Amino acid sequence: MNTASMQLAAASGLMSLVLFVVAVGLLALLAGGFWMTSRVKYRESPRPRPEEQPKLPPEGPVRELRENRDYEEVPPTPEGGRPLTPYDLRNQDSKPSATKERPRWSRGSSGSFGGGGLGAH
Repeated sequence: MNTASMQLAAASGLMSLVLFVVAVGLLALLAGGFWMTSRVKYRESPRPRPEEQPKLPPEGPVRELRENRDYEEVPPTPEGGRPLTPYDLRNQDSKPSATKERPRWSRGSSGSFGGGGLGAH
């Protein structure tokens, strides 16, 4: 054998060894991943049994309720008083609206900011 073929054989053997080591490393990573997953699953609480599952209420399934809501107005600033800050306001609740008419967007409007519509003209 000449030196060129010996160098080629040595490089080929070295490449085979490197590929084998990489394959063993990948298998070790996969095995470690399965081991970690099993440890995490083992520490989780058990799945609920069928009798622990949620049940329908006695009156049956909950139905959709559509209503318009009106928000309470912000109280006016007293004459000569200081303006209200967010800390001065209490939790603003909403109440059912007296009107049943649903609010609609302006005709010709896309209904969203920057939606690309022409807008109301």
